[in-house]
Amino acid sequence: MGYDALLWLSFGGPEGPDDVMPFLENVTRGRGVPRERLLEVAEHYQHFGGVSPINRLNREAIAAVEKELAAQGIDLPVYFGNRNWEPMVEDTVGRMAADGVRRALVFPTSAYGGYSACRQYDEDIERARAAVGEGAPELVKLRHFFDHPLFVGAFADALRAGLDKVPGARVVFTAHSVPESADQAAGPPEEGGRRYSRQIHEAARLVAEQAGVAEYDVVWQSRSGPPQVPWLEPDIVDHLDALHARGVEGVVVCPVGFVSDHLEVIWDLDNEAADRAAEHGMGFARAATPNGDPRFAELVVELVREHLTGAPVRKLSEFTAGGCTVNGAPCAIGCCEPAKRPSRA
Repeated sequence: MGYDALLWLSFGGPEGPDDVMPFLENVTRGRGVPRERLLEVAEHYQHFGGVSPINRLNREAIAAVEKELAAQGIDLPVYFGNRNWEPMVEDTVGRMAADGVRRALVFPTSAYGGYSACRQYDEDIERARAAVGEGAPELVKLRHFFDHPLFVGAFADALRAGLDKVPGARVVFTAHSVPESADQAAGPPEEGGRRYSRQIHEAARLVAEQAGVAEYDVVWQSRSGPPQVPWLEPDIVDHLDALHARGVEGVVVCPVGFVSDHLEVIWDLDNEAADRAAEHGMGFARAATPNGDPRFAELVVELVREHLTGAPVRKLSEFTAGGCTVNGAPCAIGCCEPAKRPSRA
């Protein structure tokens, strides 16, 4: 049985000032994030006119994938749906059903495992199909790709370009921080957890190796939870302070945990981290994310061809491929379960 379409499933982002607070409320619903923190983050969005670049970048990447599919003779329409903002995935899956789509592949815009990076996309798929009800298409999610040669190669070239701007700089890889409890639960229980952070470290190693970088650091950014909850550390800004104290004169930051320049990249790195480096008189460059690189579209189509034609699974590490599930089923029993929140009785 073949496939009728490809669903591009992403996080979503506001596209105007009036969208910002409703979007942030969608993102943080049920997480106990104080309103003061939402207002603080909202200011970051308003710095850019209330617009996140993520939807635009997704549309550009989809256009590149459609072109690559056509170039390879693959007739597969691409639909776009988001978790947190329009176009909402429930509406998109409804449109797919109305268009006669009965079986589709799903590309989530995350390369990694873990709850937020993987299992939450399973929940998005399950929720969207439930909203559509009878007649909802079967949805088959594509695998993790953090160690795919095209993904690693795009980051390695971007890292080298950054080092050309700041010769001799210290290389610092970043990814979105998550609660320690979420990372401990990431992956099937028999793996011992920490699939997310282990995959981030492995991607950093692969990129550094290909770029010819012998020494580097892996740090975290963009935490949003209450201060009493432990998250992965160190934070990028704190790490820049520590590097300065050690006499480091320049840094190149490579956001290996991100596939595109959404707000966490352009604010937390291009503004906050860059400003802190400038305060210390440190040279600073930020490596580009891969979704504007032609190889990213090639990567997506290659993942599609693994299902369409049995194309070989290309990966550079020994990690399990992970991520391939049907209709929102989790990868394994107990895999990446969300942390249980205390009741407020």
